[in-house]
Amino acid sequence: MRIVIFIFFIVFFSCAKKEKTIVFTPISNVVIDVIYSDSTSIRAVEVSDKEVLFAGSKGMYGHFEINTDTISENANVISSYFKSKNSGVIDFLDKKPAFRSLANTTDAFFILSIDNPALLYRIHKVTGKIDLVYIEQVEGVFYDAMTFWNDTEGIAMGDPVDGCLSIIITRDGGETWEKKDCASIPATATGEAAFAASDTNIKVIGDHAWIVTGGLKSRILYSADKGKAWELFDTPIHQGTETSGAYSMDFYDANQGIIYGGDYTKPELATSNIATTIDGGKTWQTTTENANQGYKSCVQYIPNTNGKELIALGFTGISYSQDGGDHWKEISKESLLSFRFLNDSVGYAGGKNKLVRLTFHR
Repeated sequence: MRIVIFIFFIVFFSCAKKEKTIVFTPISNVVIDVIYSDSTSIRAVEVSDKEVLFAGSKGMYGHFEINTDTISENANVISSYFKSKNSGVIDFLDKKPAFRSLANTTDAFFILSIDNPALLYRIHKVTGKIDLVYIEQVEGVFYDAMTFWNDTEGIAMGDPVDGCLSIIITRDGGETWEKKDCASIPATATGEAAFAASDTNIKVIGDHAWIVTGGLKSRILYSADKGKAWELFDTPIHQGTETSGAYSMDFYDANQGIIYGGDYTKPELATSNIATTIDGGKTWQTTTENANQGYKSCVQYIPNTNGKELIALGFTGISYSQDGGDHWKEISKESLLSFRFLNDSVGYAGGKNKLVRLTFHR
């Protein structure tokens, strides 16, 4: 009998331990500090513990080194946030391109323009040297997002040309880029493209890559081998018009992900504008209807929260979810376009004529 009781207690407490959940104190508000201001629309932002990078309209880009020694919550000037900056304006044949894609490696960062011609520049972080590493001049070309798996391999995607999404890949650290042939990519449907809203149409984790489309069809392209082969999965998100579908995507790990969008011409629409997956993007489920503030252009998981907490933002304001995306509450009416987290309490965001720091308080 003693042995039976002893085994019971072992099993009981082992199960109880496995079922233990972490409860986070909810975010109550966000403090927004303007750290850079200019006449540009910033839709591409990247951050690390050392730097903040942005790319925007009118050919503008910036690389700021975070000043961890003197950073102040109440400061509102660049010198308080950064030790140095390397920013400038790209001019191509007397035209200033609009940049909405940005990717970051250890030694360089890359900015990619929308429209025709597509221009991909590499900028060395130390020297500031600028190289045009890829140019594509063809009717219909329009790139939407870019990222790197590591310092050697990177990927960018754009709207369809010749019946499939435009996908370019580098395997040599961005020195050269090769466009994938349509024979190796699933065909797009009529009216299917993507939205260059926040540089979040692509997500990579390990060898995995996901690409989200929008418009008349809003689907997921998935690769398990760094872009060599692709599969196509449907989503239930609101779609069927040129302005509807998924505008943004994020994955917390290789299984758990979210797509967020709606219709920017009907920003109040809160039906089927969010969907989540727990099987790596193969299947998706829409979240609770009308439990959010409508259209958003960028969604990101909050780091270190087990995929439970998210922030989504757009020109309609900033929203927060603490239940994996099922329900949302507004925490600010600030109009922003794109953002990335530095850690679980600080992020950097771009918007119309500004780059800001977001400090989330619990």
